[in-house]
Amino acid sequence: MRTKKANMQGSTTAVVGFGRAGQAVCRYLAACGARVLVSDMRRLDELSDAERELLERCSDGFEGGGHSTEYLSAAEKVILSPGVDYRHPALEQLRRNKIEILGELGLAADKFRAPVIAVTGTNGKTTVTELIGSMLQAAGKSVFVGGNIGTPIGEYLLAQQDCDVIVLELSSFQLELSGDFVPEVGVLLNISPDHLDRHQNLDNYAAAKLRMFQGGPENTRCVVNDDDQLCKRYLEEAGIKRCARFGFNQACEAVIEQTGPAGVSKEARISLFRNGARQVFDLSNSPMANLSGLLNGAAALLAISRFNLEQSVLEPVLRSFVPGSHRLQKVAEIDGVVYIDDSKATNTGAVINGITQVGGRVILIAGGRDKGDDYRLLRNAVAAHVKHLILIGEAADKLGQALADLAPIDYPSSMAEAVVRAAAAAKPGDTVLLSPACASFDMFENYQQRGVSFSNEVQHIAERLSAGVH
Repeated sequence: MRTKKANMQGSTTAVVGFGRAGQAVCRYLAACGARVLVSDMRRLDELSDAERELLERCSDGFEGGGHSTEYLSAAEKVILSPGVDYRHPALEQLRRNKIEILGELGLAADKFRAPVIAVTGTNGKTTVTELIGSMLQAAGKSVFVGGNIGTPIGEYLLAQQDCDVIVLELSSFQLELSGDFVPEVGVLLNISPDHLDRHQNLDNYAAAKLRMFQGGPENTRCVVNDDDQLCKRYLEEAGIKRCARFGFNQACEAVIEQTGPAGVSKEARISLFRNGARQVFDLSNSPMANLSGLLNGAAALLAISRFNLEQSVLEPVLRSFVPGSHRLQKVAEIDGVVYIDDSKATNTGAVINGITQVGGRVILIAGGRDKGDDYRLLRNAVAAHVKHLILIGEAADKLGQALADLAPIDYPSSMAEAVVRAAAAAKPGDTVLLSPACASFDMFENYQQRGVSFSNEVQHIAERLSAGVH
């Protein structure tokens, strides 16, 4: 039996990055008896009272305002938080000195005491992770759901009670320092350019994702999107051939059957083939009856197929599941114009998916902080559906350069102005879609705040119209 808690008495470990993940790791290391050093970009006076109390209780030293090789060299091992780039100059000398550098996933790799289902991909990770967790819980399983989804992996290490299944949403940042981590099931949803400002190129980004399968098919069941060409390309290049596949191909283990437009379907089913038998999950007229919902549902069903759960338990969960906020979420319909919040779409792949699913005539609000994406990838989707572009934030000019010949462009200075201009450009039957293709940090704290801002401004439009103000 693997044990969560290791004996680290007399050892020194540095934790770089003191956000939520780093704080959970600090608590775990202190519980194991390690001497803990903390390094963070924030100064001590910028930490909250609770964070300073945690430092006092669990750490033996703090370096604020940046990371230095001199300070970190006092440790035998360094644990990097996901938000800290492992290429940071302060870490280069540590590598040369053979000091081990891991992420929270690498730290936990030999401490999981239940089967692990790991979910990665550029888009849809959170939805699929939540869906898997919900179906397992409905079947009576005790489940830890965490990772990039919000609950740090360190919280699992700290938990006293065991669980039946561990479901982890994993980002490329977490996987690139995953150490010896090998899950029982690995789900690869899709690959499209993202975080290239950190990974430098698409090959490096994909390589980080594929570390999930480093244990080989004998240890990890690979579940993959058969319709995603980049997934197929990188799996083939890596020599990973034994996969359970989901998609429209009738040869897949989970086959999507959809009639009607690309958005909400008239009929929507998933056929799951297992042990020579076929199970049909009918999702028609449910929140999952669209392309994203079907792909996510098929991935989740394949991920849990090893547990032989009853269809009568799983299908109601699938039919009632509602994806989280800011994912192609309808905000309002005003004078025949539909307003949709897709603020979670922070890369080109997600925006292409959003534009395609919405279809029809689109006024697109996009922009924010650039992450190194190639906005020319949007050209086909924009040319097919977008009648007007509203570009905001730091990346507005770069987006404009990539798309300027395809549609008229406005460059407002705020979300309020963006929504007003979008409403002015829209006609009955059009859709105003916030789908940024960028991070939010230039104008907002996070994508949630950006989506709420959009929704509030749409509500102001509705209120002015109802009051007779144009």
